[in-house]
Amino acid sequence: MEELQDKYVRFDWAIKRLLRQKANFDVLEGFLTVFLGEKVTILEILESESNQLSAEDKFNRVDIKARNSKDEIIIIEIQNTRELYYLERILYGVAKAITEHISLGETYYKVKKIYSISVLYFDIGKGNDYLYYGQNHFVGVHTGDHLQVNVKERDAIVSRMPAEIFPEYVLIRVNEFDKVAVTPLEEWMKYLKDGTIRPDTTAPGLSEAREKLKYFSMPPKERMAYDEHLSAVMIQNDVLDSAKLEGKIEGRAEGRAEGCAEGRDEERFSIARNMKQLGIPVDVIVKSTGLTSGEIETL
Repeated sequence: MEELQDKYVRFDWAIKRLLRQKANFDVLEGFLTVFLGEKVTILEILESESNQLSAEDKFNRVDIKARNSKDEIIIIEIQNTRELYYLERILYGVAKAITEHISLGETYYKVKKIYSISVLYFDIGKGNDYLYYGQNHFVGVHTGDHLQVNVKERDAIVSRMPAEIFPEYVLIRVNEFDKVAVTPLEEWMKYLKDGTIRPDTTAPGLSEAREKLKYFSMPPKERMAYDEHLSAVMIQNDVLDSAKLEGKIEGRAEGRAEGCAEGRDEERFSIARNMKQLGIPVDVIVKSTGLTSGEIETL
């Protein structure tokens, strides 16, 4: 029997607008519990320069930084478009989070464990899976054993694995998911990919999401802003696809008639005109289309 489905807002919009509210922590906790493989309780959402809302976050990354009941820091980023040095940037973000939460003069015991979770809607590279984990381990070159380190904790010497201290990275490649959703993890992947949630779901966080992330539950003004966000994402992806296509065309059409170049220019003007109508900042349109600010102002 065909499943009854409602319309739910995308996860990037939910993180930016809805999941920062304490009343909706249960959705966020369910997401983290499924992808980290252990029960997660969020105590608060943390703010810093790196996760403030900005005019460009509608189609670039969306950050949320939270502190859990273990006093660990969790960073969630959603990336809608390709970024060349993405791995370097998430490494920088983790390092910044570590230094933000330890003051000058404090002991290294105060260093927080960081979880970095990236929800990616672009192809970051070659790989057959849709979910990848990364941790720090020190492995014996000759013995193959995993090193345990001695640390001083509450005036006692205890042994800890490096993975308990070093950051942990999760890369979620949404576009690579093509399975029938059976497990809680697969149900979350399906929601991330196409925004659907099974009516009978028991996956942590998704049953709550069915009630709290409904599109038609938002006020009309919020729905309008959400629709504009979707349009901006689609246009940005079209811009990137057009740029790729133009690159191929330029390689093949080098030396061809000037009329071909004029046609490509008209396409860029058309894209820029649509982006301007959506209120996208001029400097972003310049970067996306290659037009000058003066050309954009005349549109």
